[in-house]
Amino acid sequence: MLPTTTHTYSAEETIEFGQRLAAQLKPPLIILLRGDLGAGKTTLVKGIAEGFAAGSADDVTSPTFTLVHQYRGPRAALFHIDLYRVDTERELETLGLDDLIGPDSILLIEWGEKFARFARERNVEIVLERIDENERRIQVTGL
Repeated sequence: MLPTTTHTYSAEETIEFGQRLAAQLKPPLIILLRGDLGAGKTTLVKGIAEGFAAGSADDVTSPTFTLVHQYRGPRAALFHIDLYRVDTERELETLGLDDLIGPDSILLIEWGEKFARFARERNVEIVLERIDENERRIQVTGL
């Protein structure tokens, strides 16, 4: 079992933590990723994708402009979602996130705290805090 709070000191350590975390995640699942810009949310997703054999760290990029990236592995389909540029419930509905939720899916949602519907559902929440240039504090709740 991973600690609920950990510190990483490089992007590589954040990716490694994501790989270890993936071993504890079972679909279907919604994971809210919280943290300021540059906190390491996408870096953590790189490790989770590798942990699920759904994509390499090089394959995983921020979905800031496309809003949703999909990575398929043998145990799960990962959907990396970025709601930073989504401002209204109507815009959220047009993404069709409910259609992505299936028995083998894991939704990794950045900026989900902007929408009350995600606060009402039981989700895993991962908060990433940038301590300095390299150090990140990562807190996992709901596992």
